[in-house]
Amino acid sequence: MTAVRCTMAQALVRYLCNQFTIVDDERAPLFPGVFAIFGHGNVTCLSEALEAVQDTLPTWRGQNEQSMAMAAIGFAKAKRRRQIMVATSSIGPGALNMVTAAGLAHANRLPVLLLAGDTFVNRRPDPVMQQVEHFGNPSINVNDSFKAVTRYWDRIVHPEQLISSLPQAVATMLDPGDCGPAFVALPQDVQEMAWDYPEAFFAETVHKIPRARPDRDQLGEAVRLLKAASRPLIISGGGVRYSGAEQELAALAAEHGIPLCETIAGKGGVVHDHPAHVGPIGILGSTSANAMAAEADVIVAIGTRLMDFVTGSWTCFAEDAKFISINAARWDATKHRALAVVGDARETVEELAIALEGWKVDADWTKRGRDEFAKWNTLLDGYQKLTNDSVPTYAQVVGVVNKHVGERDLLIAAAGGLPGEVVKNWRVKTPNTFDCEFGFSCMGYEISAGWGAAMADETRTPIVMIGDGTYMMMNSDIYASVLSGHKFILIVCDNGGYAVINRLQNAKGGASFNNLLKDCRVKEPFPVDFVKHAESMGALARHVESLGDLGEALEWAKTTDRTTVLSIVSDAFVWTPGDAWWDVGVPDVSARESVREAAAAQKEGRKKQRVGV
Repeated sequence: MTAVRCTMAQALVRYLCNQFTIVDDERAPLFPGVFAIFGHGNVTCLSEALEAVQDTLPTWRGQNEQSMAMAAIGFAKAKRRRQIMVATSSIGPGALNMVTAAGLAHANRLPVLLLAGDTFVNRRPDPVMQQVEHFGNPSINVNDSFKAVTRYWDRIVHPEQLISSLPQAVATMLDPGDCGPAFVALPQDVQEMAWDYPEAFFAETVHKIPRARPDRDQLGEAVRLLKAASRPLIISGGGVRYSGAEQELAALAAEHGIPLCETIAGKGGVVHDHPAHVGPIGILGSTSANAMAAEADVIVAIGTRLMDFVTGSWTCFAEDAKFISINAARWDATKHRALAVVGDARETVEELAIALEGWKVDADWTKRGRDEFAKWNTLLDGYQKLTNDSVPTYAQVVGVVNKHVGERDLLIAAAGGLPGEVVKNWRVKTPNTFDCEFGFSCMGYEISAGWGAAMADETRTPIVMIGDGTYMMMNSDIYASVLSGHKFILIVCDNGGYAVINRLQNAKGGASFNNLLKDCRVKEPFPVDFVKHAESMGALARHVESLGDLGEALEWAKTTDRTTVLSIVSDAFVWTPGDAWWDVGVPDVSARESVREAAAAQKEGRKKQRVGV
């Protein structure tokens, strides 16, 4: 058997270079690039291997290990899990910086390959710089932290182990039912070791994402249950988009008259004006979808993990409502007494459409969905209406941005107050142009994801919307995007701190405390000059004083040659209404009467929760 003698690090990189996938019917690299910050643990061996193949596997330098791993996740979302970016770090704090990003990818079922330097297997130099020692277990170091937030975890303690480890990591990241981040720790002394690797290990391999078809009996039972329904409702989740089932589901809902609502991750699977669309559901959802959910007798949940913001902490539905859960992941399919149909969303929807041929929902129920959605759109029009008020609301800002961006441009948001406002107010013009990361609700994702998404598709512009609090938490990838030439447009809504958490604090009877800057222990809550800050990193920037100025500035931003930042002061207290309930902990005992009242109301709300057994 022909062998190739190389170091473990060189073998790893060579393997990555020879993995391919199919994107839009064309062969493409499975790993199109690496985000790297080099330090001890990855600078001598791994960087040497990456430098040699930089024209095949380009390496991009980030500014923070967490943010560059988030850029890799934004790339994966934009590619709908078809391609996977790599993020590498040194040992110690560099590795730990990526743990938050790993949690984000894990919660959202997204693939990213994380490679971290590691201490010496031979332990001769121990303790090395940045090594965290565990007196009772010397084999543990900071990289073990990734075990809680990755789908696949390994530490390579012998060069030959790559042969079995890397294919398993790839298989995990490409498995629709088990998709998530893979982590491989690379001890410094093992990276340098040479080994005679079988040449076959480096053979070009084209991977195809498997599509599991549903069990016939499960599907048959789902068809019987659906045909017996009087008021069915479809919940379209992120799995619909990752499966590429958007057209099939849109056709199914329209053909059979089944009202269709979307989760946060699923938003953008259909356009806003699709005839069966009734809006987003849940706590960040619409009055229309929540009204339909409250009366639905059969809910078809497709590609969703049904988190509390979608279900209103399981109060959005009637207690006797029946669930059909179509999901590639068995774990997600079997939640809350659902009839589990385990299978790929596109394949299952196609088979469901065949089985339902000739059947339609009662026309009154279909019309009810359209009427409720029409009322919701009228409400949005009112909240987005331009006024002469000195401080615009989030809804007004979102409405202006929505109007001015291109039909294919990608909206990106994550934590804070903007997710609720964009999920409610953003009217999707083209499928798959909406990314609101709320599975982990991770502050800092937005700007990094803008960089990654711009890298993933240079034919459209990512539109990143964040609050001032998130901007201050992680903004260095503005600089990274300018350096690499990957443009996005960033709109910073400055409402003076963490306004949405202040809202929750007040809603549960608490005093405003440590959220808005004016309520923090500060000498003076002076505003940040976001324009000067962005310009200092090489971006173009403008501050706008009014909604009219915002529209004009957006038109200018579309013409620029680099990342462009627009800032606008926004209201911290006016929000688009929602009517779903959320379960949070409220103190049983408090000196504040308002807290005691909120606690009593919370206990009353829990009586409406669906029991998940």
